[in-house]
Amino acid sequence: MKKGEDKTRDLVARTILENGPQSAADLAERLNLTPAGIRRHLDRLIEIGVLESREPHRAAASLRGRGRPSKVFVITDLGREKFEHSYDDLAVSALRFMANLSERDLVSEFATSRAADIERRVGKAINGAKTSDMKVAALADFLTVEGYAAESKGSGAGIQLCQHHCPVAHVASEFPQLCEAETEAFSRVLGTHVQRLATIAHGDGICTTFIPALSTQLQTQLSPTSNLKGARA
Repeated sequence: MKKGEDKTRDLVARTILENGPQSAADLAERLNLTPAGIRRHLDRLIEIGVLESREPHRAAASLRGRGRPSKVFVITDLGREKFEHSYDDLAVSALRFMANLSERDLVSEFATSRAADIERRVGKAINGAKTSDMKVAALADFLTVEGYAAESKGSGAGIQLCQHHCPVAHVASEFPQLCEAETEAFSRVLGTHVQRLATIAHGDGICTTFIPALSTQLQTQLSPTSNLKGARA
């Protein structure tokens, strides 16, 4: 019986890891569990430090209408470690050594080199994608294979690339150059400006990158202010 409960708890934690912050009701429906059952598993996962509860994002809470919004459950650093098999401590120690080795910014050079490798491999993965939506979807598929549990979500203003897991989150929390170089690589491979809105390394539930729609970019470029500047020039 205990083994079955452990498997269910592991499934609950993995569902949150791969889909981002979830309420108890969302989890119960997704996993076909009773409210009492999901609460029992959530309480236990919080007790052992795998999950923590938070107030929902303000925008998400407003969609629920009136009444007090339900709390959501997110993976803690300890919880992420249960699903990671990277040598974080060794990587951090190596980057610290590089940072203190010389006056050159070797950490940034390493981050740029890593991003260039990602860019090269992503370029092959999205080859043939004709639209922005297809390119971002192909990028999300590539990142999922790499362990980032990524997905793309379209909206009127653009597309959000959501990474629900980050294999290098602990390293990137100390060396944000990794996230910065990765974002620049996304921009180059997609051929457009992108904006990183949130990162797991910074303590957010998921990494979110916003890719504005082409029409939005054109509106910015052709705004009255831009035209005035062009006329003055």
